[in-house]
Amino acid sequence: MSEILTEQLEVELDGESLTLEQMVAVARHGAKAVLKTEAKEKVLKSREFVEQLIKDNKSVYGITTGFGMFSNVVISTDDAKKLQRNLIMSHSTGVGEPLSAEVVRGILLLRANALAKGFSGIRLSTLETLLKVLNTGIVPVIPEKGSLGASGDLAPLSHMVLVLLGEGEAFYQGRRMKGSEALALAGIEPVALEGKEGLALINGTQIMTAIAALAVWDAELLWKSANITAALSMEALEGILDAFDPKIHAVRPHRGQMETAEQIRQLTFGSTYVAGKQRPRVQDAYALRCIAQVHGPSKDALEYVKKIVQTEMNSATDNPLIFPDAGEVFSGGNFHGQPIALAMDFLGIAAAELANIAERRLERLVNPNLSGLPAFLTPDGGLNSGFMIVQYSAASLVSENKILAHPASVDSIPSSANQEDHVSMGTIAARKARTIIDNAANVLAMELLAACQGVDLRERSGELRLGKGSIGAYRLVRSKVSMLREDRIMYPDIQAAKELVSSGKLVASVQASLED
Repeated sequence: MSEILTEQLEVELDGESLTLEQMVAVARHGAKAVLKTEAKEKVLKSREFVEQLIKDNKSVYGITTGFGMFSNVVISTDDAKKLQRNLIMSHSTGVGEPLSAEVVRGILLLRANALAKGFSGIRLSTLETLLKVLNTGIVPVIPEKGSLGASGDLAPLSHMVLVLLGEGEAFYQGRRMKGSEALALAGIEPVALEGKEGLALINGTQIMTAIAALAVWDAELLWKSANITAALSMEALEGILDAFDPKIHAVRPHRGQMETAEQIRQLTFGSTYVAGKQRPRVQDAYALRCIAQVHGPSKDALEYVKKIVQTEMNSATDNPLIFPDAGEVFSGGNFHGQPIALAMDFLGIAAAELANIAERRLERLVNPNLSGLPAFLTPDGGLNSGFMIVQYSAASLVSENKILAHPASVDSIPSSANQEDHVSMGTIAARKARTIIDNAANVLAMELLAACQGVDLRERSGELRLGKGSIGAYRLVRSKVSMLREDRIMYPDIQAAKELVSSGKLVASVQASLED
């Protein structure tokens, strides 16, 4: 999952088999999305059934009735189209900064994939217009705040649909403009919604799920990067490798713990920086000795979350759902975001813990009473402050993460006159998790720089050598950031190291080193 996806130029959608890798290829790297033939057939069959329901004037939620508390209000056949347009207009109440282009592209893709399952009753032409917006590079302006995470991501998804109608705003060709202008420039005709279509487009979990999918992708890179920075810190601090002996982990066989220990052994294989037979102490502090027992559970959490997100990516999450083969329509609750809400709270906690222990390793690196290295990793302390305030910044970020790690999913507030009396706050949970992951990546960048500095300060004889994997990380860092010999402006160094972590370049460099 750490590879940068550039080869997959087109992703076929059937509502059943979209992978995380494909989602990232479209959202982040510009791959196109098209419908499979069988998906088109399912969409057409579902739509035929909806049109028959409208023709027969059947009482079906959201098709011939109002929404939420107004579900008992019957809507005439003549007003069915106006009902759908009014739904979009009235529900476009989001606030805050626009979601990023990659998240919005992910939203468009996931909504199209859900509709491709054939249980939503949308017209094929409307679905194809949605894909045209995605594939031509139009990015609807979707405010980040305003979803309760149940009845779907109603408010933010309405802003997406506004652009399909030639309303709202979009980013296109490098500027922000009216939705109508973006469609005209791209040669796309606006959609005139018909019965059920407005509800089909906005009653789903695609905002939270798009954010969640990208967060999961980035969190896996974060976990691998945390093992790399930890290994370098082990070397800079002359850590004792006994704690990673496979026999220890075989008697407590949590998968993530065992994987972490194995990675640390691989990364430090052949290193002469780690403690040898002549050891300065009997055992290390927890921040070193318990790396496997802390990083490992975060990996286990990540694997659980990934399964939840991949399932949600291929789910029908609107209401009502259309089952044309059975001739049935059911009102249910697949729009409720609780699976993603709980998963994202869990992911945020798991990522926060990677940052927590990394900051403790950073503290050990800069503290001369704990490291045996010059205070704050500067050769000329007093005149120079070295990494003193780098640790301050890391401490600030992990403290912020502790606040953000408070679960959103335990909160709920009634809405729609108590018709919708329990909601998930899943979109808030997903947004929080992404912020935590970004903060954690910055903390790992700081540890990475400090560990490389510690290695340089430890190496005085010219005879020490780094591990088979960690040497790749060290060389990559030193190709971008030089050793700190006297004080300089530090934030560009941190930004450069953060880019190595978040882009996957750090992981790729280590993998290449291990394969040599």
